[in-house]
Amino acid sequence: MAQITLHGDATNTNGELPQVGSQAPDFVLTTGDLADVTLESYAGKKKLLNIVPSLDTPTCQLSTKKFNDAAKQHEDTVFLTVSADLPFAQGRFCQAENLEVIQSLSTMRSNFSEDYGIKIIDGPLAGVTGRAVVVLDEGNKVIHSELVGEIGDEPNYDSALATL
Repeated sequence: MAQITLHGDATNTNGELPQVGSQAPDFVLTTGDLADVTLESYAGKKKLLNIVPSLDTPTCQLSTKKFNDAAKQHEDTVFLTVSADLPFAQGRFCQAENLEVIQSLSTMRSNFSEDYGIKIIDGPLAGVTGRAVVVLDEGNKVIHSELVGEIGDEPNYDSALATL
């Protein structure tokens, strides 16, 4: 279990993020057209997972926009924003913000948050994910793993992008 904060108040996740050097757990996440994707769907590519509680919050929106901009410089990498939002809401946000490079994926019918040790288990945001960035190489080995300590803070973009 990891401890993070929400406006300075302690809250906990169900486990720990996958550590650098480990194999990433497989996942099933849902795309905007309600198709399920897994790690195999992105075989042979590096993957940056921008894990956010909800695209309805300013920090989640900001990190998604920043990673969308960065993705334009990394054609060998897929940038995936993972949230608890329904695919329809994710699609509206991405369309309104002209975010065409990142792919938004919903946890709506998966155990992603539990399998990645990022599910908040207490406090007002119980049930959604904490904020994290996990970068995987082409073989799904974790090459960067960051759990953001304060949910309202942005991740360390430079550190995550440097691993690409």
